[in-house]
Amino acid sequence: MSEVVDLLAELVSIDSSNPDLVSGAAGEAAIAHFIEKWFVANDFEVHRLERHLGRPSIVGISRGSGLGKSLMLNGHIDTVSLGSYEGDGLDPVITDGKMFGRGTFDMKGGIAAMMVAAKAAKLAGHRGDLIVACVADEEAASFGTEEVLEKFLTDAGLVIEPSYLQVTMSHKGFAWFDVVIHGRAAHGSRPELGVDAIAKAGHFLVALEEYARRLANNPDPILGPGTVHASLIAGGEEASSYPAQCTITLERRTVPGESSRVVESELKEILDALASSVKDFSYTLIPGLARDSFKADPESEIAKIAVRHLGDALGHAPVIRAEPFWTDCALLDQAGIPCLLFGVDGDGAHAATEWVTLESLEIVTQTLTKIVLDYCK
Repeated sequence: MSEVVDLLAELVSIDSSNPDLVSGAAGEAAIAHFIEKWFVANDFEVHRLERHLGRPSIVGISRGSGLGKSLMLNGHIDTVSLGSYEGDGLDPVITDGKMFGRGTFDMKGGIAAMMVAAKAAKLAGHRGDLIVACVADEEAASFGTEEVLEKFLTDAGLVIEPSYLQVTMSHKGFAWFDVVIHGRAAHGSRPELGVDAIAKAGHFLVALEEYARRLANNPDPILGPGTVHASLIAGGEEASSYPAQCTITLERRTVPGESSRVVESELKEILDALASSVKDFSYTLIPGLARDSFKADPESEIAKIAVRHLGDALGHAPVIRAEPFWTDCALLDQAGIPCLLFGVDGDGAHAATEWVTLESLEIVTQTLTKIVLDYCK
């Protein structure tokens, strides 16, 4: 096997499922230890960031000789559950030019490509600093990349998430909110004393559906429309009581130009209208986790270099794509780092079977090496 294939097999064999997704899961400690040892063995400057105990991110740095631009390669070392994988997700099986196993596609394939490409660029020599950020927790709240960006900033960045050898220049963001509808508890036999919070919540759910229809009529030209849906609902204590509270958790997917503040304002407008028109309707709106959307500048130097080298490897101009999901690109962009995303081909992210094509793994590795040497000179 080639170096990158061999490295990927070792990474896949280490359980790094995210404990914020599955209680009691292994987390990133073991795989971070392996990556840290690998960087040390290959003479990288190594930093271990572990604000969240047992959830480390590892940063390997190849210092340049000077007078060159710096570049960050970013990828996450956590995976989703092993329990959802059909078979042994920690057994990297190679067949028909593919490697199967949890994380092969999302995204230990990208991690292996980053590491081997960085090693090759280091051996070749470069003027600008190369920072390889192997981060924790992307599958949940992305505190790994947040912590890295507090300490390390570069002139440009690449996120090596799987993209089917296409280039991602934009993606949606999201904002989570809890809408608490207030009622008044009372015995079921005393309707004059109670206010049914669940019934009042029904008014909001109808208004939420209308809100979603309005969003669908105003699409972004690349990403399509923003969306909103009710994800969870909870309320009531027992059958014989009027519920004092009903909580609806909702998710709003955002496009460029929309922020969590914009969404909060839109929700308040809907809820205030209900409070003024529906008897005994009252609410509390609680913002939750929010991540902005992302839109790269296709004229940036890193975008032009990445598209050119990937096109050379493919023999044709790469497809430019947009993603409906969120990635760490948005965090790099917010930190002032021009970036974009590309990665391996395969399939099965978060699915029962997951695989990466070995050909694409080699292409991404070689392309990353050329991009680093070109951008960092």
